[in-house]
Amino acid sequence: MDDKTDIGKLVSRYIYYTWISKAKSQRDFASTHDIEEATVRRIKNVALGTSNVEYNMTVKTLHKICNKRGISLQEFFKSIEEFSKGRR
Repeated sequence: MDDKTDIGKLVSRYIYYTWISKAKSQRDFASTHDIEEATVRRIKNVALGTSNVEYNMTVKTLHKICNKRGISLQEFFKSIEEFSKGRR
């Protein structure tokens, strides 16, 4: 990642393409990850570029998602680094 990378968009894209898009539904993802469905919609809209609203996910929300996925925040950000290299 470089200084020009929008980390919020990158995190949203990673979560959406890696997990949300493969879930049974947005509602199911929200329920199984202990987050609001509106949060899932925000992540999706940022990932797909369908929203002009900037979304900066809280660390608490990110921790909930990672915890339910069985990964640490450190592992998550390592995955983000690899994901960002493949998206250039």
